[in-house]
Amino acid sequence: MRTKRKKQIIWEVIILFVLVAVAVGAVQFKRIHEQKMAEKNAVQKVKSVDDLAGRKIGVQIGTTGDIYSTDYAKENKGTEVERYNKGADAIQALKVGKIDSVIIDEQPAKAYCEKNPELKILKDEFANEDYAVCVAKGNDTLREQINQALDEITKDGTMQKINDYYIGVNAGKDRYQADPKNPKKKKLTMATNAEFPPYEYYDKGKIVGVDADMMQAVCDRLGMDLEIQNMDFDSIITAVTSGKADVGAAGMTVTEDRLKNIDFTNKYTTAKQVVIVKGTKSVVKKQTFREAFYNNFVKEHRYEYLLKGFGNTLVITFFAIIIGIVFGLILSLIRTSHDRNGSWPILNALCRIYITVMRGTPAVVQLMIIYYVILTSVQNKILVAIIGFGLNSAAYVSEVMRSGIMSVDQGQFEAGRSLGLNYWQTMRSVIIPQAFKNILPALGNEFIVLIKETSISGYIGMMDLTKGGDIVRSITYEAYMPLFAVAIVYLVTVMILSAGVNKLERKLRNSER
Repeated sequence: MRTKRKKQIIWEVIILFVLVAVAVGAVQFKRIHEQKMAEKNAVQKVKSVDDLAGRKIGVQIGTTGDIYSTDYAKENKGTEVERYNKGADAIQALKVGKIDSVIIDEQPAKAYCEKNPELKILKDEFANEDYAVCVAKGNDTLREQINQALDEITKDGTMQKINDYYIGVNAGKDRYQADPKNPKKKKLTMATNAEFPPYEYYDKGKIVGVDADMMQAVCDRLGMDLEIQNMDFDSIITAVTSGKADVGAAGMTVTEDRLKNIDFTNKYTTAKQVVIVKGTKSVVKKQTFREAFYNNFVKEHRYEYLLKGFGNTLVITFFAIIIGIVFGLILSLIRTSHDRNGSWPILNALCRIYITVMRGTPAVVQLMIIYYVILTSVQNKILVAIIGFGLNSAAYVSEVMRSGIMSVDQGQFEAGRSLGLNYWQTMRSVIIPQAFKNILPALGNEFIVLIKETSISGYIGMMDLTKGGDIVRSITYEAYMPLFAVAIVYLVTVMILSAGVNKLERKLRNSER
């Protein structure tokens, strides 16, 4: 048995190395393919805004570019709008030819084109817009306080100083520093999407940018302590309206639809929407694998984003598993008790409703409802994720356990009762131990699914492994390397868990001999 197990481990290691080699080869192949495609498509499809009609336009979901391009598509039949969760994903789609253009704010567009020289910005402006800070309806006092502070930092030149540090010929000189004399009487939570340079982005592990420094200056005037929460752009307004954040600042434009759900302060800057397309310039030099690895993980300790995210993923998975097992066992015992002797009909009906709802709705929807609607007063996102995934897992675990309990021969139950054990003693000492052996593979599969399911934690602005990879991508504008790294970490974790479950299963089977 030991020799057989050693051979199995050796084969698993070999397979892992083969998969890594395939991933690395895929990265290199993709780079070569992109270069060839760039040279092949030297003739640009979209040369002006007038050429957008009938083309595929990429946008970041929920942004002003999304709104404007949707209206444009309605007016120009045949025009398609492809929506992406992140601007970087839209840019990558443009690079590989999935779409013909990307509509996005001018300053982020410049940052993308600087990192991707094969792209260019059209000279034609698509639309002009004003940025403002969003505040929950009814919170007029805070809105007026921010308006007053914005007026002060505009008049005394602080706002111009902040803009000059991030935008223009003097970028990088004389950054605004938080006032050390700020009494910080109260905390102000700002929701943002830190993948939108130069307005908000990660730099050396901290969220910086025009909006971050602007809100810091506002807090200095109001005597508040600024806390910044990173989340998907389309979750910002939800976070503010639900009370999870006090304000939202992420290059957000005032629109009629948004005003139905949220209030805005006075504008603090003016921007414009531009169109990014493939240029005629081909990329002369591509990064080597070593250079790409260094830029994505080693430089500025960017691997720490993955480490922190992976740590949160493990914590969430571990405690969610505990909740799933405990609550799932309770649900299964209630249901099997009703199936066998008809007891607890009301509890059984409630359990069936719970299981139906949890299995019939997406986990991401459940997580967002728990975070934004049910647990509105809970600010600890890890705790919310543990509860959300634990309750979701319990529904599946309960059915697995119920099937395992029902699979044990009825004679085992009768034998336990004949020995003088009551119903619950028989279940605990006779039925459940036998059922556990039968359901162990199914339970292991559920735990594996749970680990991967935690990748949706970013929807509530929490740093998990996938979100860590997204942050690296937003900094380096490199799509493949961070994605493959995240995939490999998940793969190794699942292989370790599978090996542990298999080992436990063999031990339990050996005890039967």
